[in-house]
Order: sequence, then C-alpha cells, then structure tokens
Amino acid sequence: MASDRSRRRLVVTGVVATLIVVTVYLAGGVVAGVKGAARAVVFPFAWATDFVARPVGHMVAGMVDYSDLVAQNHQLREELGQATLRADENAAAAAQLRLMGQALHVPWVGSLGTLVAQVTTDSPTNFAATVTIDKGSDEGVMDGMPVVADGGLVGRVIAVSWHTCTVRLLSDTGSVVEATFGDGATSVLISGEGLNNPLNVSGIPETAPLGVGSLLSTDGLQGGLFPPGLPVGRVTKLLVSPGSSTYAVSLKPTANLNDLSYVDVVLWEPST
Repeated sequence: MASDRSRRRLVVTGVVATLIVVTVYLAGGVVAGVKGAARAVVFPFAWATDFVARPVGHMVAGMVDYSDLVAQNHQLREELGQATLRADENAAAAAQLRLMGQALHVPWVGSLGTLVAQVTTDSPTNFAATVTIDKGSDEGVMDGMPVVADGGLVGRVIAVSWHTCTVRLLSDTGSVVEATFGDGATSVLISGEGLNNPLNVSGIPETAPLGVGSLLSTDGLQGGLFPPGLPVGRVTKLLVSPGSSTYAVSLKPTANLNDLSYVDVVLWEPST
C-alpha cells in the first residue's frame, strides 16, 4: 500500500510541474503577443513623430550652425579690417619717416641745431613764393632763421607766430642769398626770379672759374643772413655778353622747392 501511495504522489507532482511549465510558457507568449500588439499600434505614431521631428531637428541644428558661421564671418571681417588698417598705418608711417629722413639728411649744417617741421600750407605764386610750417616761437623758431630740406637751402623765416611761421622760398622775387663757389674767394648774390624760374646770379667776374654743374653755397660772411656751407644751387647755364668783364648764370636749386613736406629750421641767427 505504501508503495502505491508513493507512486501516486510522484505522478501528481509530475503533473503539477508540467502544468506550471505550460502555464509559464503560455504566459510568456501572451506577454510577447501583447508587446507585439502594442508595438504594432504605437509604431505608426512613432514613425510619424520621427518623420516630423527629424527635419525640424536638422533645421534647428542648421540654424545654429549658420548663426555660428555668420558670427565667425563677422569676426573674420573685423580682424581683416583691423589688419588692413594696421598695414595702411604702417605704410603711411613708413612714408612719413622716409620724408622726415630726407629732411633730416643735412650733413652740411655741421654742429648747428635743427628743428624738424611739417609744411602745412603751400601757397607760392609767380610773385610771392612762401610756405607755412608747424613750428613757431614756442618751439624756438625766430625771424630770419634759415630753412633747409633734402638737397640744400629752401629759404628763411620771415614771420613767426606761437606755433607756426612763414618761410620765404629761394624762388621768391624778394629772396637774396649771399653765396660763393670753388675756393670761396668770390662772393656773389643769388636772387629769386619767381616760381618755377631758375635762380639768377649776375656780376660774376669773367676770371672766376665757374661752369655748368658748379655748386654755389652760402658764404657765411660776417653779418650775413646765412651760416656758411649751405648748398643753394647748381649752374645750369652760362650767360655771357660779348665784350663784358662779367657774366651771369642760371641756377637750379639743390632742394626741390616744388615738393616740400618736411623741412628743418636751422637754429641759427645772423648775430650769433
């Protein structure tokens, strides 16, 4: 009897275990089916949402990227503008330095002091050749001081205010410069003949060794208007009259009087 009862218990246990396995399997299938059905219902909505949202996302991302590109472009333009401005400023400074360097190239002034000045007004005419420079009495400029530029003498100061002064150029009809040439044994007077006209020297003794290309410089005689040795002009033409004991010459100024940007005021007075 005991063995029959044990066999029945074993059979019942086996049946119960089989039912549990079948139940779990069926439950898993139902759950999977429910999940599949849910996916089938939700998928069209998810696809539609993704279809709409994806281009919008790309558009937003594109807008962000475009705004960044515009900002970078503006920054690059600003940097390019600043670089161009610096280049222009450097070029202008180099040109100004070159002009100033030309004005400062005055080895013939010796130990005399000089003051660099800029020409602010250029108003020469056929009858009055003058310029205005940006230095005056407050900077130490005095009436009568010589003015030079690259090449030689330009003229002399004839009127002074606090921060400006007027310079009479060599070509002015009222300009007269005492000069010499060669060994310095002969002194002559160089006079202006008007704008764009050559300077003139007359009354040169026929024995004086003066020819085309000869250089005339200030003689610096006692009581003269200029210190010695400032180049004035070179001979371009000899004017000889038959039977005369003297002759005249035409001179081209050594300084370019038609292109004055910077000049040097020589800090010298006739009484010194």
